[in-house]
Amino acid sequence: MKLDDLRSVLLSERETGRLTVVAPDTYERAHAELNSLVKKVHEFDDPFSDDARSLIEETIAVRETLRDIFAIRSRKILGLAIIHAEGNYYDREEVRRMIPQEKGMFEGITASISQCQDILLRNAQPTAVSREPAYEEVFDGEPELPEEPETDQIPLSASKAASQPSSPCVLVQVLQDMESFMGVDGRIYTLSKGDLVTLPERNASVLSERNIVLNINLCK
Repeated sequence: MKLDDLRSVLLSERETGRLTVVAPDTYERAHAELNSLVKKVHEFDDPFSDDARSLIEETIAVRETLRDIFAIRSRKILGLAIIHAEGNYYDREEVRRMIPQEKGMFEGITASISQCQDILLRNAQPTAVSREPAYEEVFDGEPELPEEPETDQIPLSASKAASQPSSPCVLVQVLQDMESFMGVDGRIYTLSKGDLVTLPERNASVLSERNIVLNINLCK
């Protein structure tokens, strides 16, 4: 989904207090467009060229527009969930306009509000939550420890994470302020004079040649 299409969706959402009809694959198509733009940026030999910067700005705009669409629609869905949980009338046509993931969010919020009402307003006993065994308690022998969640990575979709190969990084000191740019790792960097940061080796090399950063050492 192109940037103009996303902006059209955003404008429609802003103009009305009701949910508008959007294609069920809106977010998937937007992410496909983002991946395409990032790939094109990586194809430039000079990631700081005017053409590359133009694509970077478009990438940022797509991401921001997608976040705005999600924020506006989520607030509308939250309002509908509150009205529904309170037993008041709500337009069921709006529920039909939700994409599957939004419908799941709506039902989950509604159920949580209703449960809280039962506990706080009707003095009902909270429903017992079944506990999954932390270890393989039903088997004999040594317990199997659960896998530790990864906490040192930025959350990414599986497809996006797989499409971004790791690259060597370089520790640099920034010598002057510069505009935001996209690294070969897909991240957006905004650097200021005096910053001490790690950058992908390819980006650091170009900046070092232009005396924008001082290469300190390689990190493995």
